[in-house]
Amino acid sequence: MTIERAAKAASRGLSADLDVQQTAGLNDMEPEAFRAAAHAAVDIMADYLATVGDRAVLPNIEPGSIRPLFAAAAPESPESISTILDDYCRVFEPNVTHWQHPRFLAYFASAASGPGIIGEMLTAVVNGNSMLWRTSPAGTELEQVVVSWLQQALGLPEAFDGLITDTASTSSMLALAAARQAAGIDAAAGGLSGRSDVPRLRVYASTEAHSSIEKACMTLGLGRAGLTRIPTNERFELRTDALEAAIEADKKAGVRPIALVGTIGTTSSTSADPIREMAAIARREGAWLHVDAAYAGAVALIPERRGPFAGWEQADSIVTNPHKWFFTPVDASLLLTRHMPVLRDAFSLVPEYLRTLDREGPIRDYNEYTPTLGRRIRALKIWMQLRFFGLEGLRRRIEHHIAMAGRFAAWVDADPDFERMAPVPFSTVCFRLRPAELAGREDEPDVAARIDELNVRLMDAINRTGRAFLSHTRLNGRMTIRVAIGNLRTTDEDLELVWQIVTEQAQTVRAG
Repeated sequence: MTIERAAKAASRGLSADLDVQQTAGLNDMEPEAFRAAAHAAVDIMADYLATVGDRAVLPNIEPGSIRPLFAAAAPESPESISTILDDYCRVFEPNVTHWQHPRFLAYFASAASGPGIIGEMLTAVVNGNSMLWRTSPAGTELEQVVVSWLQQALGLPEAFDGLITDTASTSSMLALAAARQAAGIDAAAGGLSGRSDVPRLRVYASTEAHSSIEKACMTLGLGRAGLTRIPTNERFELRTDALEAAIEADKKAGVRPIALVGTIGTTSSTSADPIREMAAIARREGAWLHVDAAYAGAVALIPERRGPFAGWEQADSIVTNPHKWFFTPVDASLLLTRHMPVLRDAFSLVPEYLRTLDREGPIRDYNEYTPTLGRRIRALKIWMQLRFFGLEGLRRRIEHHIAMAGRFAAWVDADPDFERMAPVPFSTVCFRLRPAELAGREDEPDVAARIDELNVRLMDAINRTGRAFLSHTRLNGRMTIRVAIGNLRTTDEDLELVWQIVTEQAQTVRAG
């Protein structure tokens, strides 16, 4: 170990030497060695959170440049924890994309709160597996508690129960598996292949629905052809007239509708589909209604802002992600459904070695509701942060983010060289550079291509500053830049700085 590293280790209260378990032991770290190492790691974590806003959001590196910084093979001999932590600080931490950065405004925010991080640490030390009640009694029952807390907080009926998964992609796949099972074809037992008694099955979602819906169809044997994309209106909301026409055409062709997917807070524009009207269509057709509110579901914590959610209480299943706007560390996705027995029928398989023979009572074994057996305990971190912030604290932060998005949208609207590309129902602003002299000419092919190219260069220039990170989409085929606000570390001053960076870089790319 170098003198510099030895000094760092000493400053953290760590020995630069190997402990006895490393040199000759057969057990884990000694408790006191773990205590010292954990304190040192927490100091690193706290320093990171205190300084993350001073770093470049995106590291200025090229693909393939990080791997050579690590050893080519695992070490034969043990290394001290102080050396390992130093290498973490030297090699890993500087080269991550800083999702915790206050000016990380790309995609959708996934900011981990302090209490959530602590909950994640405690989850790791318990290291439970909530596949069965008996393998994690507290983890299982706390998950039921947290699901109930969130169902109530979101203003949904008691008929909704559910579970916590890793991501919305998994939650939506489980929901569509339940929809397939609810269709009465018992795909869980008989499959789909070669069955003459099963017609072609169809799922419907808007052209703005998340790609995870298409992936779920691929996974569940429905295929990409099993998903019909429904056109949207000028606000990027699903058109129910087009939905009804598609269903009618499919039925005449012998295709069976099994599920409708409505989105509240689409990925590109954060539009909200007409869920109430979709619920009526689903009931009439005997189809399952799944609502994807992975991003925007947090807004339903605020009773006065539940307008876009009208009708979601009639859904068969709903997904929202605590690891987005609830400030929970990745990963955590909440799947709610009115039909837990149907979900169980879609996935339950209980071999003898998983049977519980020594307990009676209201036991829930969560592995019967998912394709996986092993399950992390994700409820603890959510429980801790719900208690730390309280629902009032979460509402206050969400309201602030919505207000900040309104301010940013107003700046865009007031600048003749920019235009907003979609409404702002929540906290994401879609906009682009469109020089004033090109106004009214956007439909000319050469002009449209030039505007697209300007915006590609603008976003690249913004991100290369390292001071902000924005992402893009296409709306009506046009290159669109997104500012997605949802990080609890983003301040008004950060937002003002981002707009300053946008306008400065816009001048540069126009001049170039």
